[in-house]
Amino acid sequence: MMWLSVLPPLPVVGPLVIAGLLLMASHGLPRPIPDIIALATTAFTCILCLLLMRHAGHQPLVYWFGGWVPRHGFPLGVGFVIDPIGALLAAFIGLLFFATLVFAWGYYDEVHAHFHVLMLLFMSGMIGFCFTHDLFNMFVWFELMSVAAFALTGYQLRTSALEGALNFTVTNAVGSYLFLAGIALIYSRVGALDFGALERGVAAQPHDVVVISAFVLLTTALLIKAAQVPFQAWLSDAHAVAPSPVSVIFSGAMVSIGIYGIAKLAWSVFAPSGEIRHVIRVLLLAMGAFSTVIGGVMALLQRHLKRLLAFSTISHVGILLIGVALWERGALAGVFVYFIGHGLVKGALFMVAGILLALCGSIDEIELRGRGRGIWPAGVAMAAGGLLLAGLPVGLMSGGSDFIAAGANALGQGWLLWVVSLGAGCTGGAVLRSSGRVFLGLGPVAGHERHSPTEEDKEKADRPLWLMLVPTTALLVLSLVGTRFASDVISRATLRFMRPDNAMILDGAQAIPAAALALRAPPISYTAWLSVALALAIAACSLFHHRMTRRASRYFQPIRPVLTSLRALHSGDVRQYVMWMAVGLAAFALAFAVS
Repeated sequence: MMWLSVLPPLPVVGPLVIAGLLLMASHGLPRPIPDIIALATTAFTCILCLLLMRHAGHQPLVYWFGGWVPRHGFPLGVGFVIDPIGALLAAFIGLLFFATLVFAWGYYDEVHAHFHVLMLLFMSGMIGFCFTHDLFNMFVWFELMSVAAFALTGYQLRTSALEGALNFTVTNAVGSYLFLAGIALIYSRVGALDFGALERGVAAQPHDVVVISAFVLLTTALLIKAAQVPFQAWLSDAHAVAPSPVSVIFSGAMVSIGIYGIAKLAWSVFAPSGEIRHVIRVLLLAMGAFSTVIGGVMALLQRHLKRLLAFSTISHVGILLIGVALWERGALAGVFVYFIGHGLVKGALFMVAGILLALCGSIDEIELRGRGRGIWPAGVAMAAGGLLLAGLPVGLMSGGSDFIAAGANALGQGWLLWVVSLGAGCTGGAVLRSSGRVFLGLGPVAGHERHSPTEEDKEKADRPLWLMLVPTTALLVLSLVGTRFASDVISRATLRFMRPDNAMILDGAQAIPAAALALRAPPISYTAWLSVALALAIAACSLFHHRMTRRASRYFQPIRPVLTSLRALHSGDVRQYVMWMAVGLAAFALAFAVS
C-alpha cells in the first residue's frame, strides 16, 4: 500500500503546517475560526495515529526522511519508526489536545490564534518525540515541547506567570543542556545516532564509562521533564500560574512523556549494558518510590488546587517510573495503561479546577469553602477523580496499577505495593478533602494546608458551564471504559516495545508472531481497596480534625518537622532547584560507583 508509506510524518508535519498558516493569518481571522481549525487538526491527528497503530500491529512502520534509507544495515538518515505503543500514545495526546481545546473555547477575548499555534506546536513536539528513532531528533522534539511549554506557562504575562515560567525555563533548559551533552558523548563512541545503531554500539562496549555517562545525562534530562525526585520542584510553580487548559496538557501528557522517553532509551539503546540495567532497577526504583510518597504528602499540604494536583502528578508519575524500573514485561505494560488512565483523570481534574477558577473567581480551597454548591456536577466529577486517583479498582488507572503490582510481586518487590498505596491514598485523600470543602462546605477549620502558599488568579468567567463540563465528563468516562480491551492491546504491543528488533527495522526481517505476545491480565490487587480506605480516612480526618481530641492530635506532632522540611524544599527559589539537580547527578555517580 503506497499510501501507507506517506502517512507516518503526517501527524507531526500536519499540525506544524497548520500552525504556520494560522500564525500568518492570525490577525485577519474572526474569533471562532482558530478554534475550529485547531479542533479539526487535533481530531484528524488523533484519527490518523489510530490508523497508524492499526497498521503497525504486525511490524513497525518505518519512514526515512528524504529517502535516506540505510545502506548495508547502517542508517544514513533520520527516521520515524512507529510501533503500536508509540502510535497509541500519540493518539492519546491528540485526544487530550482535542478535549483541551473544547474546554478552552472562547478562553481569550483577543485570540489572534497565538494560543492555538502554540498548542499545535506543543502537540507536534510530543508526537514527534513518540515516533522518532534518532537520538538527536528526539532532542529536537524535546526542545520544541519545551519552548512551547515555556511560552504557554507565561502566556498571560502577569508577574506570577512570568516567575513560574522562568523557574520552568531555567530548570528545563539545564535538562536540555544535559541531554545535548549526553548525545555528544554517545556519538563520540558509536558514530551514529539511530537507536538501532546505538544499541549495537552499546552492546559492543557495555562497560564503557563514556556510554554510561551518556546514559546518566540523558536520563537526568528526562527525569527533570518528568518532575521526579530530586528534580520535581519546578512543576508546582509552573502549574500554579499556567492557564488551566495548559495545565491539563502538562499533567495529562507532558510530564508522563518523560517517563516514556526513559523507557524508550532504556529498552531501545541501553538494554545490553548490565551495569545500566542494575542502576535502573535500584536507583530509578528508589527515585520513583520517593516521588510517589513525597508527591502524595505534599499534595495533602496544599490549599491552592492547581498546586495540589501538580504534586499529585509527581506522585503518580513516580508510579510510572517504578513500573519502568522494575524491568519486567507485565509492569511495563502497566506503565502504558496507567499513562493513559492517569492522563484522562488528571486532565479532567484540572478542568474542574479551571471551572472553579472561572465561575467562582478563586483557586484557593479554603476561600472556596461551600461556594461550589451551585455547580455540583463539577463536584461529582472532582470526587470521582479523587476516588480514581486513590486506586478505586475500576478503569484504566486501576488496570495499569494491577499490572505494575503483579510485576513487583513476581520480582519479590512486594513492598512497592505499600508505597503505591500510600502515594495514591494521599493524593486521592487530598482531592476528596478539597471536593468536600468546596462543594459541600465541610471543614470549617483548615489544617496543615492553611500554611501553604496560594496565589490570586483569575480566568475568563463568561464561558458556559456545560461547555466546560462536556470534555471533563468525557475524559472521566473514557478512563472507565474499555479497560480490558486497552490492557489486551497494550500487553500485546509491549513485547515489541521491549524488543524493537533493529534487524527487522533496518533489514526487513519477519515480525514477531502474534501468539507470542499474549499477556494475562492480573487480578485486582487487595491494596487497591486499602488505598481507597486510606484516602477516605485522610479526607475525613482533614475535614473533621477540629472534632479530634487533643490526645489524638498529639500523634501528629512528630511529623510536623518533616512537613516543614518538605515545604522548605519547594520554596520557589530556582537556585535551590538547580542545586538538587547536582544532587541527582551525584546519586547516579554513586550508584554506578558501587554497582
